[in-house]
Amino acid sequence: MKYENIRQQVLDAILDAVDLGLIHGTSGNIAVRDPEEPVVAITPSGIPYKTMNLEQIAIVDLKTGEWMDGKYKPSSEVPMHLACMRARKDVTATVHTHGMFATIAAMEKFGELKAITPPQAEFVPVGIVPFTMPGSDEVADRVVKALGEKGRAVLIKNHGMFCCGKDIKAAMAATIYTEEMAQTNYYARLADVFEPMPQEAVDAMQALIAADQAV
Repeated sequence: MKYENIRQQVLDAILDAVDLGLIHGTSGNIAVRDPEEPVVAITPSGIPYKTMNLEQIAIVDLKTGEWMDGKYKPSSEVPMHLACMRARKDVTATVHTHGMFATIAAMEKFGELKAITPPQAEFVPVGIVPFTMPGSDEVADRVVKALGEKGRAVLIKNHGMFCCGKDIKAAMAATIYTEEMAQTNYYARLADVFEPMPQEAVDAMQALIAADQAV
């Protein structure tokens, strides 16, 4: 099978995301770029993830978005995944989820998410993108702008979250910890005990991480 490696990475990650409760039904999508060719493996549109197999993972052209291979058409969010990968050469994997707490956090009442624990510090700041129709070039452009040159995660109002990384492991870590950050922010505010990490501590953690790894 062509592009079996990146297809397997997408399949494994989407099943992990389902097991972790980050993705339900057919919502959310994951993409991985091939290391040698300008092609991307991405979850298909409208197929239940729990029963998905490798042949159902779609392959698209990184430059044009053209559907090249796979039994089912690619996710409607192809523009967002490809726009991020084109803009960021350091990014080879992207994850879009509709997690409950990230979606709540994207409502903007409290502004950007704040890191509460050291692992969360790696993924801030987490910008918020105003609602734009899913699958559109406009939402893709806004997500890329919000991520900037180094961002790992962004929230999309009334929609969910988008994360990226140097590989699928890094992109999934950003997704897991950003959802956790949204959850801890929510419950800490609800319990009236909200006290995020001091900015100097966040800066120190990020410097420690940067010294050991890239995106």
